[in-house]
Amino acid sequence: MQTSPQRANVEGAGIWMIKVFAGLFILVLLGVHFVVNHLVAPGGLLTYADVVRYYDNPWIGIMEVAFLIVVIAHAFIGMRSIILDLNPSPNALRWVNRILIVAGSFAVIYGTWLVVVISARSVP
Repeated sequence: MQTSPQRANVEGAGIWMIKVFAGLFILVLLGVHFVVNHLVAPGGLLTYADVVRYYDNPWIGIMEVAFLIVVIAHAFIGMRSIILDLNPSPNALRWVNRILIVAGSFAVIYGTWLVVVISARSVP
């Protein structure tokens, strides 16, 4: 009787598609970010007061948080893919997944908090 081979550590198609779409979304948001922050800004740089004024528009905060989320998702899924190439044991992969989820969640929460704090400030 032939036994089925043990399933290798592979990245599922769903996770791969998330990484692909996150990469495309990053390109769009990065383009907007560079245009607004470096091409439109006088001298190519925004001052602190300019940044606070920029965040007065609630859509900017939403866009920046979306940018943060897709960058973190894309980066952490990419790190997981690299680790999968090393063919870790199932137990090690579970720990890697947990660590990446916790670290990614912390990064998103902290970044979102920063956006909220900056958005709440006012410039005289």
